[in-house]
Amino acid sequence: MVEEIRKAGGTAMADGADVSNFEQVTAMIERATKEWGSVDLLCANAGILRDKSFGKLEVADFQKVLDVHLVGTFYCCKAAWAGMRDRNYGRIVLTTSSSGLYGNFGQANYGAAKAGMVGLMNVLAEEGRKNNIRVNTISPTAATRMTEELLPPQALALMKPEAITPAVEYMLSEDAPTRTIMGAGAGSFAVIKILETEGINLPPSEWTPDAIAAHFAEISDMSKARALQGAFEQTQKYVAQAAARAGIKL
Repeated sequence: MVEEIRKAGGTAMADGADVSNFEQVTAMIERATKEWGSVDLLCANAGILRDKSFGKLEVADFQKVLDVHLVGTFYCCKAAWAGMRDRNYGRIVLTTSSSGLYGNFGQANYGAAKAGMVGLMNVLAEEGRKNNIRVNTISPTAATRMTEELLPPQALALMKPEAITPAVEYMLSEDAPTRTIMGAGAGSFAVIKILETEGINLPPSEWTPDAIAAHFAEISDMSKARALQGAFEQTQKYVAQAAARAGIKL
């Protein structure tokens, strides 16, 4: 990869860092800052696999995958964050996976780490707004060493990594959105949302499992589902529903 970048006319560091080691990550960011003046763009994409069914999954394998994917991503963001904040500019792309967003057999460690990226993005996007730091997440699928044993050759031929690059470049651009999950693969691009149904408010007399079961179709009705923009928005929504039931004007 380093040689590819250099042949294309760019510059790259051959000695990177173990992303699960904060001191090494910090040193890498410091070297990059010294070499190029600043680190304004970050794409956190380091990853490993230790796939096993949950019953056979060793604690060490769970911890190692989280250390590389989730903790390593945190370290990279942490090391670059102060400089971005000081310059009032930064673009960060984290890497999630359909395994974390939707589930995949034998990947409890990987799925947990990748789902954690969404939570990290949500918070960093909010904290970065005032300093023009935009944080997004890519959910890629491509022909890599991680997927080559999972798909037939004719499918792998469609899954070129280059088909994902435009989405990453867009989310690292000046015009990037923030707090967006984008799926990309084989030339297809999509935005992924976490939605919450409108739900219902029940009186205290119905705060029972049986009442939840009786009303579950209404509770799970997706016709008015929407993406909430922050944690407190959920609180406000529930309080507003309860106040309306109680006849309280907020």
